[in-house]
Amino acid sequence: MSRIVYVNGHYLAEADAKVSVFDRGFLFADGVYEVSSVIHGRLVDNSAHLKRLQRSLAELKIDFPMTVEEIEAIQLEMLSRNRLEEGILYLQVTRGAADRDFGHPENPEPSLVMFTQVKQLLDNPAAQKGMTVITVDDIRWRRRDIKTVQLLAPSLAKQMATDAGADDAWLIEDGMVTEGTSNNAWIIKGGKLITRHLSSDILHGITRRAVLRLAQEEGIVFEERAFSIDEAKLADEAFVTSASAFVMPVVKIDDQLIGNGNPGAVTSRLRDLYIQEAKRS
Repeated sequence: MSRIVYVNGHYLAEADAKVSVFDRGFLFADGVYEVSSVIHGRLVDNSAHLKRLQRSLAELKIDFPMTVEEIEAIQLEMLSRNRLEEGILYLQVTRGAADRDFGHPENPEPSLVMFTQVKQLLDNPAAQKGMTVITVDDIRWRRRDIKTVQLLAPSLAKQMATDAGADDAWLIEDGMVTEGTSNNAWIIKGGKLITRHLSSDILHGITRRAVLRLAQEEGIVFEERAFSIDEAKLADEAFVTSASAFVMPVVKIDDQLIGNGNPGAVTSRLRDLYIQEAKRS
């Protein structure tokens, strides 16, 4: 059965879904998006995702297309119509359609699109064996805290990883790790959890925030600061966090095994804690 997608007020079979060729998301990547994970037919941490959506839109001066309550109602309808039990719900808002011009159109009508994807989240095999990553220069723009749809640079980095036989790439700027192609990066050394501090250099991850809170509740010491790629390669453990990966161990960076080359105990504990909480949401 074809998926049902939402496009600007209409629920449509995916083959019938269309947006204007003049949509500024298509022409200029002038839009933002959010991805919420779905477990047992329920959205995980969705209110935080919608709050970040509001912030991203405000930073780009794009009008919020409707109330938060109306968006949530559409999201729930999408889960129902697609009978989604486990996977993701993608939501995108662009400035809307207008004749092509670099300047913003007056009084544009924002475009809102949603679709679902079935995805194995809870029993992801990668969590058992761990991910391998390569390092790639970070060539993205300097407002990475805004979750825009201009994803060409991370897409190229991800393809470089695939071509190298790795699972993902960590992005490097001035010798320091910023983040992964679609996730926040973490290391553990001497029992201390380390992840880059919040700034415009990285996305303010929703899962990142949840994991820091869980670590604090568990009494795990953590530090929010930049760390170098050399420091990462000497870490005891490493992992990434994202809405769809949860907490995913990294067992190799470039040609360097991390720890003993297997998912670490702290990483596995944090993944278990996150999943337990997500199931209760």
